[in-house]
Amino acid sequence: MNDIKNIYLIAICGTGMAALAGLLKGVGHRVSGSDANIYAPMSTVLENAKIPILPGYRKENITNDIDLVIVGNAVSKTNKEVQAVLGAGLEYMSFPEALSHFFLVGRKSLVVTGTHGKTTTASLLSWVLQASGKKPGFMVGGWLKNFDNNHQVPEGDYFVIEGDEYDSAFFDKGPKFLHYRPDASILTGIEFDHADIFENLDQIKEAFRKYVRLIRPEGRILVKHADANIQDILGDAVCKVETYGYLDGADWQIGDYRFADGCGFFSLSYKGEKRGDFQLAMVGRHNVENAAAVAALCLGLGLTFDEINSAFKLFQGIKRRQEVVGIRKGVTVLDDFAHHPTAIRLTLEAVKEAYSGQRLWAVFEPRSATSRRKVFEQEFPDSFLVADRVVFAGLFAPEKINEEDRLDPERVVALIRQKGGNANFIPEVDDIVTFISENIENGDVILVMSSGGFGGIHQKILDRL
Repeated sequence: MNDIKNIYLIAICGTGMAALAGLLKGVGHRVSGSDANIYAPMSTVLENAKIPILPGYRKENITNDIDLVIVGNAVSKTNKEVQAVLGAGLEYMSFPEALSHFFLVGRKSLVVTGTHGKTTTASLLSWVLQASGKKPGFMVGGWLKNFDNNHQVPEGDYFVIEGDEYDSAFFDKGPKFLHYRPDASILTGIEFDHADIFENLDQIKEAFRKYVRLIRPEGRILVKHADANIQDILGDAVCKVETYGYLDGADWQIGDYRFADGCGFFSLSYKGEKRGDFQLAMVGRHNVENAAAVAALCLGLGLTFDEINSAFKLFQGIKRRQEVVGIRKGVTVLDDFAHHPTAIRLTLEAVKEAYSGQRLWAVFEPRSATSRRKVFEQEFPDSFLVADRVVFAGLFAPEKINEEDRLDPERVVALIRQKGGNANFIPEVDDIVTFISENIENGDVILVMSSGGFGGIHQKILDRL
C-alpha cells in the first residue's frame, strides 16, 4: 500500500467517492477520476481540491501509470473503464475497502449506523471531537457547516464514519459498513429501507447482525432503547452494549426535554445517576436523542461534560437537514433530505415544534429507490398528517421502476384526505410553485423534502414570492 501514488476513482462525483478523493489527495496521493454526471456540489469540491474529473467513462482513461483504481458502487462490470481495468490487470478496490485500508488501520474507528439519523449523528460526533481538540478524521454523507466540508484528514487517533448498509461494489454486494473495523459504534435504529437492495426487513437485520459481530470485544455499541428490531440483532455481540433514549430502562436516559429559542434542552442520566444538563442548537426530539448517543459515546472516550456541552451549543448543523433556504414576505422555505416515512414524520414534528402556531406545508418528491416503490404506500399517509397542507409531486424517473412496483402518489394523497389531511397531487414542479404561490399565507412554513435537487423548487418558490 505504501507504493501506491497514482489513484483513479470511477464515479468520482458521488458524495462518498468525492470525499474519499479529497482525503486521498490530502495525504499526498495523486488523484483523478471520471463520472458520467459531473454536478455540484461534489464537482466543485473536486475542482477546488485540484482533482481532475474526466467526463464520461472511456477505456482510454485507464492508463498504465495508475497504481490503484477505486470503483464506485454506481457502476457495473460492463462499464467501459471497469472492463479496461480488468483487462489491464490493475489493482482495484471498492470505496469502503479503500477507506478502511488508507484511513482506519491504526486508528480508532467510530462508526454511526442505522436507518435514520446517521448523517446528523456522525456530523455532531465529528464536531464534538474537533471542538475538544481531538482533530479527528471523518467522512459523512452531508455537508457540515462547522467545517464547510464533508470530510477531514485525521491528525489524531479517531476517525468518524457514517456507516451505510448499502452494497459496496459490483464485485462486493455486502454492506459498506462491514469494512469499517469499528472500535465503538452508535446504532440509531433499524427499519426496512433500500428496497432496491433488500427484499425484506429480515435481510436488513442479518446485515446488521454481521456488523455488530465486528465490534471489538473491548469496544462498545450504543443502541436506541425503544427499537425492537435492534434487540433482535444483538445476540452475537461480543462488545459492551448500552442503550439510550427517553423511556425508563434506558442505560442513558434523556430527561427534562424542552425546546426554546431554537435549541433543545435536556438532561442525561446513566443508570439513574444524572450526568449533566445539555443545550443543543438543533430542533426536534429525535435530534436530542442523537445528541444523547454522542454525549454517551464521548464521555466514554474521556471527554468532559463541559467539552461536550460547549460543542453542542456551537453546532451549526448540516445542509439539507431542516435548512432554511430563504424567507420571503413572511414565508419560510426549508430544505430537508427526508424520504422514509419515519424520517418524514419526525422532521415534520420537529419543524411544527420549532415554528409553533404557523401553518406548515409539506412538499414531497418521491425520488429515492425505496420511496418510488409502493412498499410504503400505506405508511406514507400517517407520516404527513402532522402537516397542515401536503403537496405530492410525481415520481422521479418512474421508468426506472417496474410499473407494478411503482408508488401511486394519487392513492397516497387520497388516503391522506380520508384520514382528515389536506393534500394535493401535482406532478410538475412549476405547477407546484404556482399552486403554492396562489394559496400561501403570511407566516407559512414550507418544508420541501427530497433526496435530490427536486428541479430547483426551493429557489423557484422564493423567486415567485
